[in-house]
Amino acid sequence: MNMNTTIQIRVDQKTKEKAKKAFKNMGLNLSSGIKYLLTQAGKADSLSYICDFGYMHKYTPEMLKKYEKEATWAEKHGKKYTSVKEMFDDLEK
Repeated sequence: MNMNTTIQIRVDQKTKEKAKKAFKNMGLNLSSGIKYLLTQAGKADSLSYICDFGYMHKYTPEMLKKYEKEATWAEKHGKKYTSVKEMFDDLEK
């Protein structure tokens, strides 16, 4: 792979350190982690992300359509709560 371009970004120190730590937990240095994220963003066939625990989740277009359909249904027919406490109280029933 020919590396012939540079990207410069500015982030606060805290964000940078958190990212370095997260990538280190996945066995990557900061530069490799950012390259990985850019590569994933460039894939048009799926949407992937890494959760806080370092696991990669990949959503196919079919899965995204299913989730969007479920979310639309839930917005129309699902329960609505006025507070988080109300929601948790309902879950405990």
